[in-house]
Amino acid sequence: MIEDALLRRWRMHSHFGDDSGAGGPAGVARRVAGLQAQDAAAVRRALRVRGVGDPGEPQRALLAGEVVVTWLMRGTLHLVPAEDARWLVGVFGGRNLAGGARRRRELGLTEDVLAAALEVLPELVERPLSRAELVRELRGRGVEVDPTGQAPAHLTAYAAAQGVLCRGAEVSAGQPGYRPLPPGRALAGEAALGELARWHAGAFGPVGPEDFAVWSGLGPTVARRAFTAAGLIEAAPGLFTLPGAEPPPPGPPLERLLGRYDSFLLGYRDRSLMLDPAHARRINAGGGVIRPAVVRDGRIVGTWQAEGDREAVELWE
Repeated sequence: MIEDALLRRWRMHSHFGDDSGAGGPAGVARRVAGLQAQDAAAVRRALRVRGVGDPGEPQRALLAGEVVVTWLMRGTLHLVPAEDARWLVGVFGGRNLAGGARRRRELGLTEDVLAAALEVLPELVERPLSRAELVRELRGRGVEVDPTGQAPAHLTAYAAAQGVLCRGAEVSAGQPGYRPLPPGRALAGEAALGELARWHAGAFGPVGPEDFAVWSGLGPTVARRAFTAAGLIEAAPGLFTLPGAEPPPPGPPLERLLGRYDSFLLGYRDRSLMLDPAHARRINAGGGVIRPAVVRDGRIVGTWQAEGDREAVELWE
């Protein structure tokens, strides 16, 4: 049995122990199993606290094609290495397609409209286009997509889940450009699930299959298959990590100021080990919004916010 304090510290070091920023955004994204990316400012912060200090580096890496953004774990946008994007879409694409089917029908995205869009989109994204530009081009070619409301977002998510496109660098302020999903490593089936479980265990471990199920959104049955395929070792009853991984040696506390939606707060089924339930709503008041958090040795001890050029911290303990 691992004592709670050691487990928290071990998990913190798994995720943040190498904060060198080695490999730039692509290297960091692979080490921490992707970064949640629905908020561009939050991605910059997530990379910063993991060693990528230059705020212009994410855009440079996107322009260079080293990383891309697409809908993956839990149907949410993630920044991942470009060479891993295609096999990850293979794992999550079908599930994400099924999850959005009803809403697409409600928005008028019929099977005929979607099929017509998929015929045209590969040609359109040969050059980066914003979502509004994509819809305008589609409509100009007779594909009837309502340019208002949520239809454009659901259309691009559908095409991404089909492996047609992904997000790249911004084409204007706050407007990501869409580009073809790049080629990459050929992984599928159990090999892909095992690789994903290794990513999760390396970034968040020690973890159990129930943690992987919640983090990935793939469900408990698939999670158990993934853990079987991953070749992990048991660090304690029900908790697994990568072969060769060891608890961190004694040392000063490891501390980070995490931004909104930070992936570290989304890697576990039960956050009570890291977040006192009495303070839980101060970090997640409901829905999918995760507030900035102060983390010390794997325990959330406060919140913070930017005030001009400084950071105002509120500690609970």
